[in-house]
Amino acid sequence: MTAHRVTKPGVATALCVVGAVAVLAQQNAPFRARVDIVEVTVSVLDSNRRLVTGLTKDDFQVFEDGVEQTITQFTDQRVPVSLGLLLDASDSMRGQPVVDARLALERFVGDLLRPNDEVFVATFNERPRLAARWTTPPTALRNVLAGLKPSGGTAIYDALAETSKLFERRMHVRAAAVVISDGADTASDRSLYQAIEVMRRSDAFVYALAIDPPNSRESTRVNPETLREITGLTGGYTEVVRTAADLGPATARIADELNKQYMLGYSSLRPPDGGWRPLRVRVRHGDYITRARRGYFAEALSK
Repeated sequence: MTAHRVTKPGVATALCVVGAVAVLAQQNAPFRARVDIVEVTVSVLDSNRRLVTGLTKDDFQVFEDGVEQTITQFTDQRVPVSLGLLLDASDSMRGQPVVDARLALERFVGDLLRPNDEVFVATFNERPRLAARWTTPPTALRNVLAGLKPSGGTAIYDALAETSKLFERRMHVRAAAVVISDGADTASDRSLYQAIEVMRRSDAFVYALAIDPPNSRESTRVNPETLREITGLTGGYTEVVRTAADLGPATARIADELNKQYMLGYSSLRPPDGGWRPLRVRVRHGDYITRARRGYFAEALSK
């Protein structure tokens, strides 16, 4: 779920990001929020985990800190998305895994997104590296990772935390990130809980695709439960695939969800105080599962 105060892009202080990511932070106009409307992106699933479409505004309830809010804005139409793609480029991705991952991402940006979506691409081993800044249309990024040569360790937590800053300088209200990795974090300076604290301040859905081959070493294999602690907070999910060849169908499922999300908006009953506001979204009737961000920080903009 995205939960933030909505306005058009404006001017704000540039944020510094590791290496090439900092270049992007200096060049694009930032996404900032206004103090009166909270936007919430929601995915709805039925009891068989199939995405549900066709619901109306009156089907939903939104609770902020346990208090029901009046929904004043609603759409079930697909709106453009600002999407970040993060690919593990550590040594364990050498050979066929990186080939399969590149093919999956090429299809994602080439066939599954819309021309008015914007995308950045980053890779990470011991640190994140920006392969492509915010780009529209996504098809322009089809071959951006053609020369990628994996090496080194895996710093997932640092990559998520550093690239999350890019979403503050995006074009669209709706935002998501897709991270693909085949190993446990072995190189981050941040801990899992430090990364989670950063992600609490980001409004992007995070989807993680964890490659976990049956013959992988126990000491370095990916930890899906750790990734779920991050993705569940944001409204996204973690999916485990057995080989990198399974990434194509997995990214297609993410694209399908991005096509079928709802966006709700409400005016908070409380003035911004900088505190954490827990959020819960539910469907009034039926056996439905909702996935949305679990809260937001109610921060007023500085004048």
